[in-house]
Amino acid sequence: MTRPFEGIRVIDVTHVLAGPFAAYQLAVLGADVIKVEHPDEPDQSRGSGTDKALNRRNMGTAFLTQASNKRSIALDLKQPGDREILKKLVATSDVFVENYRPGAFEALGLGYDALAAINPRLIYASFSAFGQHGPRGGQTAYDHVIQATSGIMAGAFALSAALFQRERTGRGQRIDMAMLDVAMILMSSHLTGYLRNGAHPKPHGNRHPHATNGAFETRDGLVMLGASNLRQQRRLWTVLGRGDMIKRTNDEREEDHEREIAVLSEIMLTRTADEWEEFLQARHVPAARVRTMGEALADPQLQARGIVHRHASADGIEGAFAVPVAAFTFAHGGPRIDTPPPTLGQHNEDILRELGLQGAAVAS
Repeated sequence: MTRPFEGIRVIDVTHVLAGPFAAYQLAVLGADVIKVEHPDEPDQSRGSGTDKALNRRNMGTAFLTQASNKRSIALDLKQPGDREILKKLVATSDVFVENYRPGAFEALGLGYDALAAINPRLIYASFSAFGQHGPRGGQTAYDHVIQATSGIMAGAFALSAALFQRERTGRGQRIDMAMLDVAMILMSSHLTGYLRNGAHPKPHGNRHPHATNGAFETRDGLVMLGASNLRQQRRLWTVLGRGDMIKRTNDEREEDHEREIAVLSEIMLTRTADEWEEFLQARHVPAARVRTMGEALADPQLQARGIVHRHASADGIEGAFAVPVAAFTFAHGGPRIDTPPPTLGQHNEDILRELGLQGAAVAS
């Protein structure tokens, strides 16, 4: 069954996390994603992860998690010959994605105007910390400065939307996506509240303004309660045998917050986290034991969803390993892993042959 982006070619000149993972989302939906990396200074995620041996081989787990279904070509874009190869690739492509310092690609003659002149239908996406303009446009940041992961789905959504729009208009365009903007949009409910009355959001950790919607210690670990609305809190207090704690309004809940925390803290200690999850879920009260990564991945629900793909082997890697696929499924033609992550420059010859450049030399 045909997947949504089969026949779409994406040039992925990104590094680290947000950009590569956004391109990966298109790859699992069938796009031909060609990852362009410097032969001597490849994507730094190749050297990052939990397996030091793989890090030394430029196949670190941070790279593996976002590189299946991609092909790799090594180009030094400071070299005129390699820039010409990239331009030939652009002429055959639908999407160009980069996440370097704003202005860097313009300085190389590879900015949007230059590449759009080669391919007017090109979707040119630039991911950066603060965007391509504005007083902080030239500044850079990584995910510990701004959570880059916030840009993953937003980036894939922007690319998908631009491709869909192109089908209607026939025109490509420039996407300017800033991680700062994404982070603010993800905080939209707090943003609107602040702009309305100046109320600054405060960190709550495992607590929530409503006591029945937070994490509590049990006999053997944490359980997260999700009795968020008035109906759910009524049901929770009822099944706990504390009808006296039921509130009629959210204002009442907030006024009695500390007492509710104390009552729930005592009650939750009477069972294990698994027992509470089973008990409350059976009575239609949202609740879950707080799981470790290993426990979460072993959950039959995730296995049934097919969120993880296991590679039996790959070049440069001994033994099997697993990578994420996507956070959704389709009834047909959905996300799928076909090929393992590529070694650096693994597809140089194949890609050059497709461009009619057999025997052409690239920087090494």
